[in-house]
Amino acid sequence: MDIRDAVALVAGGGGGFGGATVRRLHAAGAKVVICDLDEAKGKTVADELGDGAVFVQTDVTDEDSVRSAIDTAAGLGPLRIAVVAHGGRGGPRTLDRESRPAPQASFTKPIDLFLGATYNIDRLAAAAMARTEPLEHGERGVIINTASIAAFDGTIGQAAYAAAKGGITAMTLPLARDLAPVGIRVVTIAPGTFLTPAFGDADPVQLDAYWGAAVPFPKRMGRAEEYAQLAQHIAENVYLNGETIRLDGALRFTPKGGG
Repeated sequence: MDIRDAVALVAGGGGGFGGATVRRLHAAGAKVVICDLDEAKGKTVADELGDGAVFVQTDVTDEDSVRSAIDTAAGLGPLRIAVVAHGGRGGPRTLDRESRPAPQASFTKPIDLFLGATYNIDRLAAAAMARTEPLEHGERGVIINTASIAAFDGTIGQAAYAAAKGGITAMTLPLARDLAPVGIRVVTIAPGTFLTPAFGDADPVQLDAYWGAAVPFPKRMGRAEEYAQLAQHIAENVYLNGETIRLDGALRFTPKGGG
């Protein structure tokens, strides 16, 4: 796909993976719709990029909110790229130190936030893409979802998060098969440990030293720009479809998360 003048919708576009992807796609010539619940962050990115970048405050779990963002994207031109990269909280351990069970909501909320919201965006974006004119090879668009290597080797306290991300991984191929007749590809990125705003105000040098020590090569945390680089390549490479790509420097989590 030639992404110049294409329209891209990025959920979580105010920061982290989403923010880096917004910047990279915009620099490559795409018009971008920045979807984020955080109005300040989303507007900051839109103002930074200027023409061709629009912010829409979006609750990814809400159908009407996502529809509004997609309508905005469709108003800019044919929606060709949808990237689902929003963040959020995981859940606690299944039992606490006194062997009390975690609240059921601590499992279902991450499932709704990550897995449910991803499908919500995917289905609505796919419907908009299906109405566009096909490009070369009959392609109409590409959906890029975000899982995690926790989908494959989740650590202690990640039952809910791993289940949600595992679900995103598991639905990648069925979605690609569902959408193949209308020329829409579906690819998932499964990042390892990345230096993103999810770590809050922690010292990035210390984070890199601690988490990077477990990565075989390169011995550092990933950078959001590397996620964005892969997202752009997925958009441009029409033969990437129905696959989950690990982006982790060959890291494999142990029970406590290190190497």
